[in-house]
Amino acid sequence: MRGAAAGAALAALALLAGLIPALGDEHNHRYQVGDTVTLWVNKVGPYNNPQETYNYYLLPFCRPKPAERPRHKWGGLGEVLQGNELIDSQLELKFRTDVPKRDICRMTLDDEDVEDFSEAVKRHYWYEFFADELPIWGFVGPPPEQTKGDDTVYIYTHKTFDIAYNGDRIIHINLTSENPQPIKGGGQLTFTYEVHWKASSIPFVRRFERYLDFNFFEHQIHWFSIFNSFMMVIFLTGLVTMIMLRTLRKDYARYTQKDHDDLESLERDMNEESGWKLVHGDVFRPPRFLEVLAALVGTGVQLALLVLSVILITIAGALFVERGTIVTVFIICYALTSFVGGYVSGSYYARNEGKAWIQTMLLTACTFPVSCFAIAFVLNTIAIFYQSLAAVPFGSIVIVLLIWMFISFPLCLFGTVVGRNWAGAPDHPCRVKRIPSPIPDKAWYLTPQAIAVVGGLLPFGSIFIEMYFIFTSFWNYKVYYVYGFFLLVFLILLIVTVCVTIVGTYFLLNAENYHWHWTAFSAGASTSVYVMLYSVHYFVVKTKMTGFFQTAFYFGYTAMFCLGLSTMCGAVGYLGALAFVRRIFRGLKVD
Repeated sequence: MRGAAAGAALAALALLAGLIPALGDEHNHRYQVGDTVTLWVNKVGPYNNPQETYNYYLLPFCRPKPAERPRHKWGGLGEVLQGNELIDSQLELKFRTDVPKRDICRMTLDDEDVEDFSEAVKRHYWYEFFADELPIWGFVGPPPEQTKGDDTVYIYTHKTFDIAYNGDRIIHINLTSENPQPIKGGGQLTFTYEVHWKASSIPFVRRFERYLDFNFFEHQIHWFSIFNSFMMVIFLTGLVTMIMLRTLRKDYARYTQKDHDDLESLERDMNEESGWKLVHGDVFRPPRFLEVLAALVGTGVQLALLVLSVILITIAGALFVERGTIVTVFIICYALTSFVGGYVSGSYYARNEGKAWIQTMLLTACTFPVSCFAIAFVLNTIAIFYQSLAAVPFGSIVIVLLIWMFISFPLCLFGTVVGRNWAGAPDHPCRVKRIPSPIPDKAWYLTPQAIAVVGGLLPFGSIFIEMYFIFTSFWNYKVYYVYGFFLLVFLILLIVTVCVTIVGTYFLLNAENYHWHWTAFSAGASTSVYVMLYSVHYFVVKTKMTGFFQTAFYFGYTAMFCLGLSTMCGAVGYLGALAFVRRIFRGLKVD
């Protein structure tokens, strides 16, 4: 849909702009009476399929004058990745100047026009405009339920813009679509518009509030879910603390007692002993696939820091107001936090006496971005086939790759070198035996597989309600703005994940199974399995999405989200379990 020249121009402009959204005169948001207010047309698509969007002029609407090349507005990298393409509509809007009913154009419908418009109306197409950075939405035709039983298809031919202003600033813009006319081959349609201005007392800083659904996001159930999750944290941490303090204190007392009558009684007690203490010679044995685990732990810590950084930046700057800004911040923060991923991965790998550190560094730098890129490549191919605006231009792909190659990858390499040299000395509390001990058979619920599967239940329960709000925001045209809630839920998720992983690890060690590393990681990572199952339920029950395009994008985006969530929760849970294991075995007095 966009030509090679447009893609090249986009790449050049984005490189020059340095990822910051392009600035224009309207970014001042101040106008004098009679100043031109540009109305930008953006995209059009089925209302039930949020990602299936196309260029506005894919439908045979009135186009800009042929003699004048339509002016495009290219935003930042995040805006392009979100599938926005703003084109000057060339409709006359003057600040505080009413426009009486005026023709946009007149057109005679041929068979192709009738087919395009009819398909758009039947699939309930919506479109999006922008003026003074404010979004404006409308529908191509009446909703299907309004014309149910009528074989004639109608299209709205008149647009009324009601614009409120306060002083020299625009506060809000409302679009009313009117005058439905039948779509018939050979018929004539006259598209018209009018503009009305009225004063408003709403201050400029609050103009975006009308797009925020306070009744939905600040509903009583949202507050209750936060309280419920907070109580879960208190109960779980209290339970873990009580069990660990009482049980471990008793274990230490029995294991380190010095009042045995003789060596024979000590040996008899040791032979009768069982549980986590007997695996002290194997518990710090390097896990299998050490390179992979080190890379996942490093990447997970990086993602946790990334999410925390984006949340705090968004709270501080209200980034949800600007198109694509959150996506841009996410990409930049991911690149900058690559040092942390490399540092954690390199230090952990060195402490376990790993030798293939270059391979580990490459896995840390590439595993998550390559996995996401593979999914995105498939989705982008589908979008190109459908000629959708969701297709990312080649220039934007090059920019993302350059960011990864020249910022993310070098920082990951530097972090790995620093980590393995500054924090890579082995410091295990217990020596590792040369010969691994046999692992006794235990009940099924004490197996690593059972612990890993059950481990994700409570973390998922702590974010279950928030998942509904996030999914509804992303897939149902709601602006997510409650990042304070998001921060609390994120912290609760991390705490619950750590507590659950510690309990699971303790049970596993008590079963004399010292292969706890991957079990601890999987217990936290399994949270994403339940999120994926919930996403299937949400897709079937809560949405009306149809078609291969939207289905692929829904589950593709969900897969990327679950991939990041599993890596983050697995890494945080594993590090919590590692700290717990080191703490309990540090208190043992063994040779």
